Amino acid sequence: MDSSVSIDLQPRDGGKVGPGASAPPYSTYTYTGPAQGFPVQQPPRDFVLWSLFNTIFCNVCCLGFTALVFSFKARDRKVLGDTDGAGSYGKTAKCLNIAVLVLSLLTVILIIILVATGAVAGLHAAQQGNQNRINYRFNYGN
Repeated sequence: MDSSVSIDLQPRDGGKVGPGASAPPYSTYTYTGPAQGFPVQQPPRDFVLWSLFNTIFCNVCCLGFTALVFSFKARDRKVLGDTDGAGSYGKTAKCLNIAVLVLSLLTVILIIILVATGAVAGLHAAQQGNQNRINYRFNYGN
């Protein structure tokens, strides 16, 4: 008596590809091929990598982390097959990522301007100090 169990892992339609093929059980999107005249609908984007980059490197006011949360929500909705919810969360994550990127670039530009003007002001103060020392003949220990 053979008590082994076998599971058939072959596709139900024999591995056909094209408009007559059935979708795999894990797919949430139906296949609409060019033979039917309808364009293939792309799944909504979730922007997880961009959000992760912004969270690690450009986390202005925790907006990068918030974008990452919305990106994960969009990915979860996409896996569940809710394209409308995934699109909504994806758009929110995209807007937050753009805001984080703009604020980070403005912050970097502001820091560069402040450092440059501070360096120029420091050089000017040092030159003025040397000029005062020469004019008033201060002798600092010499």
